[in-house]
Amino acid sequence: MSGRGAARDAHAWDRTIRLWDGYFAVAWAATLAFVLGAEHLRWPERLAAVLLVPLVPWYAMVGRALIQQEAPDERPGVRYLVGAMVLFLPSAVLVPEARLMSFALVPQCFMTLRRRRALVAVTVINLAPVAGWAVLWRPTLPDLFANSLTSLVSLVFSVVIGSWIIRIIEQSEERAELIAELDASRHEISRLSAAHGALTERERMAREIHDTLAQGFTSLLMLIQAVEAELDHDLPQARRHLALMDETARQNLAEARALVAGGTPADLDGASLPDALRRLVDRHGAAGLDVTGPVRPLPAGAEVVALRSCQEALTNARKHAGGSVSVGIRLCYDADGLTVAVHDDGRGFDPAAVCSGYGLAGLRARAAEAGGTATVRSAPGAGTTVTVRLPVGGDPR
Repeated sequence: MSGRGAARDAHAWDRTIRLWDGYFAVAWAATLAFVLGAEHLRWPERLAAVLLVPLVPWYAMVGRALIQQEAPDERPGVRYLVGAMVLFLPSAVLVPEARLMSFALVPQCFMTLRRRRALVAVTVINLAPVAGWAVLWRPTLPDLFANSLTSLVSLVFSVVIGSWIIRIIEQSEERAELIAELDASRHEISRLSAAHGALTERERMAREIHDTLAQGFTSLLMLIQAVEAELDHDLPQARRHLALMDETARQNLAEARALVAGGTPADLDGASLPDALRRLVDRHGAAGLDVTGPVRPLPAGAEVVALRSCQEALTNARKHAGGSVSVGIRLCYDADGLTVAVHDDGRGFDPAAVCSGYGLAGLRARAAEAGGTATVRSAPGAGTTVTVRLPVGGDPR
């Protein structure tokens, strides 16, 4: 895991535990220095210093682990703070200077307990030493007032700093939840993107297979049926159809290889679009190809869409237009784009009534992906015209 990723998985107080260690050490050392700083050490100072020493291993072995927990259990926290108070309160009662240690213990209350119990613990840490000191040493009224006021100020400061600590913790938890949700959303987006990419590629492959291999196999089946009907009475025509079957099979093989390699369709390999369409017309026995406008090289994507659209339209005419129909292709180059139209004078159909099949839907999808349009004009008994308009630009001269 990278350092950035590790930082995401940790809360702010987890990443700064060494700062808390340093803060505790400084507070403890300063408290001990103040306790032992008296010009003449008496037994209260010595006893207070002895009681402060175990606070260090108690924090290191118990408290340090608790304040790093993401959602600490209050029972261990209560036990830890009770132990810390047992060591702190006697020294704070004996020597007022030992109360400085409360600045190290108060933040730990809010880190290991919920708010209500933390406030109780903070109140005990700030007020109990003054009350015990007053009972034990019976100070003068001015000294009692000064110590009580100091204790109250310390309590208010503790509540404020504790509330700030709790807010920091809550914000860190909210941030961790948001980051977790963001990571989950990113993973979901990545998964959906991959799924969408796979679906798009599957649809593209389906169109390629439908427009090439499937149409070739359909032509082979129709030629086989024709040959079976001609073998007994028209051998020359049967031989011509067998030759056409051979050419269609070879063309299908070339298309399959181009499809696997992801290259240019076999008809366009080393040839112009009009040449490719002429070969297509010859294979399908269409009436002819009419080319208008200055022929020029176009982007490969536009030429592939034009070729596939003609293949689909010719196959549909062969399958659905009826017996002997005349089919023609018109290819028009102009300054703004390319138009290819396939017309047959067959039986026609109602385009609005077509709700199944892949051919016309795939044809429209191809044109849309290239930024063009595909329209189908037909009516029962009036033939069919499929027109694809592709914006390709370029100088027509």
